[in-house]
Amino acid sequence: MVGGILSFYAASIGIVGVVVDGAIRDVAEIREREFPVYARGITHRGPYKDGPGEINVPISVGGMVINPGDIVVGDQDGLLAIPQEGVEQLIEKAHAHLDTEAQTIRAMKEGRWDRAFIDALEARCNN
Repeated sequence: MVGGILSFYAASIGIVGVVVDGAIRDVAEIREREFPVYARGITHRGPYKDGPGEINVPISVGGMVINPGDIVVGDQDGLLAIPQEGVEQLIEKAHAHLDTEAQTIRAMKEGRWDRAFIDALEARCNN
C-alpha cells in the first residue's frame, strides 16, 4: 500500500514511479505531483508496515511477470514490462504500428479506407 508520504519519499530518492498490485490512499495528493503511481484500487485505510517484502525477485502483477531489470512503461490504459534485451526491436515495431495507424486514419479521412473486412463481418453476423 502506498500513500502520499511514501510516494513523495520514493520520488525524492530517485525512484521514477511505483506499481502496486493492491490499493493506494491519498490519491488527491499523489495526483498533484508528476510522479506516476499505478494501483489496482483506492482505499482510505493505512498500510501494514511490518512486511512481507522482497527486492530483486520476479513478481507477478495482474498475471504479467516482471523480472528484475525489466523496463516498465505505463499510461492510462495500463502497464507493460519489457525485458531489456530486445527492447530496440520492440520500439521499432511500435513505431511501425503507429505509422500504420496514421496511414489508416489518413485513408479514413480521405474516404479511401478499405473496410471490406468489416463488411464481411457484418454479412456473417446477419446470416
